[in-house]
Amino acid sequence: MELQQIEHVSIKDYIEQSQNIASLHNQIIACDAILERMGQMLGGFQSDLSSISSEIHSLQELSLAMNIKLKNRQTVRSELSELVDELIIPNNMINVILEIPVTDQQFVEQLQELNNKINYVKEQAFRDTQACADVQDTLHKLKIKAVAKVREFILQKIYSFRKPMTNYQIPQNALLKYRFFYQFLLGNERSVAQEIQDEYVETMSKVYLSYFKSYTSRLMKVQYEEVAEKDDLMGIEDTAKKGFFSKPTLRSKNTVFTVGNRAAIISPTELEGPIIVPHTAQKSDVRYPFESLFRSQHYALLDNSCREYLFLSDFFLASGLAAQELFNTVMGKTLSMFLKHIDSYVSDCFDSIAIFLSIHIVLRFKGIAQRRDIPAIDKYWDALLDMLWPRFQYILELNIQSIRNTDPQRLGNLDTRPHYITRRYAEFSSAIVSINQTFPNEKTNSLLGQLQVEVENFVLRMAAEFSSRKEQLIFLINNYDMMLSVLMERASSDSKEVESFQQLLTARTQEFIEEILAPSFGGMIAFVKESESLIEKGQQDRLKSEEARVAQLVRGFSATWKQAVEMLSQDVMRSFTNFKNGTSIIQGALTQLIQYYHRFHKILSQPPLRNLPVCSELINLHHLMVELKKHKPNF
Repeated sequence: MELQQIEHVSIKDYIEQSQNIASLHNQIIACDAILERMGQMLGGFQSDLSSISSEIHSLQELSLAMNIKLKNRQTVRSELSELVDELIIPNNMINVILEIPVTDQQFVEQLQELNNKINYVKEQAFRDTQACADVQDTLHKLKIKAVAKVREFILQKIYSFRKPMTNYQIPQNALLKYRFFYQFLLGNERSVAQEIQDEYVETMSKVYLSYFKSYTSRLMKVQYEEVAEKDDLMGIEDTAKKGFFSKPTLRSKNTVFTVGNRAAIISPTELEGPIIVPHTAQKSDVRYPFESLFRSQHYALLDNSCREYLFLSDFFLASGLAAQELFNTVMGKTLSMFLKHIDSYVSDCFDSIAIFLSIHIVLRFKGIAQRRDIPAIDKYWDALLDMLWPRFQYILELNIQSIRNTDPQRLGNLDTRPHYITRRYAEFSSAIVSINQTFPNEKTNSLLGQLQVEVENFVLRMAAEFSSRKEQLIFLINNYDMMLSVLMERASSDSKEVESFQQLLTARTQEFIEEILAPSFGGMIAFVKESESLIEKGQQDRLKSEEARVAQLVRGFSATWKQAVEMLSQDVMRSFTNFKNGTSIIQGALTQLIQYYHRFHKILSQPPLRNLPVCSELINLHHLMVELKKHKPNF
């Protein structure tokens, strides 16, 4: 029943709303029509958009293609432009190469441009560029002309080296200014470049050989006339021959063994000072020792070698082994001539100081060349040292042997003053030591050690010729003191030679002091030593038996000490040639005397002797010291 009621109500509502439903139906139909028209319109829009997208895509492809074409055309244009620019030979270039002198800056600039074009055409021809054929003939003719002009210019500069008295640095500098010329020849006409190099090498080889041969010959004419000979040895006695030492008017003022101011040659100022001008020296009648000539000769060689090596490296574009070989070709004959000359001179030279100074000159010049970074003549320096060292060693061995073979009995009258052989040694050793300190060499130290041993043995042999020990000691002290003084004046105070002779001098001086105290004070000294020995052994009771002896010593010392000290002082000052050394010995003797007297006092203060009446007669130590000071010689 309820369902039927609801159905009737729904139908009634439907009938009541029928007009509204009909109106809604009409509206829906109208909307469908509108939507249909809009769908058709949107379909048209979609079709239009699809067409536009296709057109845009086509435009993009067209734009990309046009961009590629543009880039290709620009690339082609750039390469063609470069090709055309490089292949075009301007009239200005032709005129300059043909007409303008090679020294003109325009020629240099156009030559560089021509070189660039030649290299460019070579590169393009390798790529089979057809256009190159159009300019190759013209470029070839210009190259031939340029090569001819450059060759002529360089050869003329090289020929100018051959003129006498030419300062060859001037044409060398001119060639360096136009170093590109050789580079151009090397790149375009190697045969001509080789010709230029060969011509230069041959010319300069002759120039250097001629110059240094002439200079060396003229230089040797200003050497000292008096030079050391084979008999000028340290151990040769003055009376044995008439030779180097017997010439009273030695113009050089130097002896074989004295360095004097010769060592100044290795000082920085003189080592790199101006070279000797032979004709000026001859006009002024100036003479030089060998080491000065050697220094001048080799400084000129060093300077020229450094400059030549740099020139060859720069102008001929050489480096390393190639530069070294080129240098050897230029300077080889000159270096061989030098070595032959030095070998000839050194083989007959007996001036060991000259040889040693020459060695140190070489060592310094070698260092200078290394600092300049010029390795060209390193082997030459080594060859020189291989000549000089053995000769120096040979001369030293001759001197060592001469001292070893010296017979003291053949040296004339005995004299306690310093011997001339030891003076020779002192002068020579101090010279060698002072020079060697700058470039220490163990070989030199070894030879000097051998020489020192022989001199010490010689001094002992000479001393043995004196009959008394006192004279022997005076001779030894005088010689040791002289040698020590000379060595300390010129060599380092801490050298082995100085230390050795200082020890010898100290030992012999102490012995001499004991020797000169013995005559006047020997009794007291003997008593002191004997008594100290007994006291040390605990036997001081035995000193009771020495009362009479003590009394005699005390009274004897008091009565005679002043006179004894005066005589001692006079004797010492007469015996020693060096006033300072004599004074030092007197001071040492008086000091030793005071010490002995102090020990004497101390012994008499011991229980067995302290109560002796004679002790009151002892001189007060302070008073004795005051009195002894009065005997000290004044400097």
